[in-house]
Amino acid sequence: MKLVTVAVLAALSLPAFAQTTSTPRIDQRQANQERRIEAGEKSGQLNQREAARLEKGQARVQKMEDKAAADGKVTAKERARIEKAQNKESRRIYREKHDKQTAKK
Repeated sequence: MKLVTVAVLAALSLPAFAQTTSTPRIDQRQANQERRIEAGEKSGQLNQREAARLEKGQARVQKMEDKAAADGKVTAKERARIEKAQNKESRRIYREKHDKQTAKK
């Protein structure tokens, strides 16, 4: 009887694992990139206009993630698209932080 119960519970929980909206890696990276923008603003490496533009890019990536998770699951293809967009935003953050423009103090 115990074995049957375990088998039934396992069978019922498998679809829940297949349809996951959890994207901890994407969420952590979003948080890291936000911190990079804030640190750049605080240090003067980014002026207000640059920071606003970078934050808008981060918001676009977040919108992509929200849209992907709206149906209850984030597919591998959606995840790859989001990660590609995150890579692009990461490069933009680096370039903006390391250009000659600085915040006026």
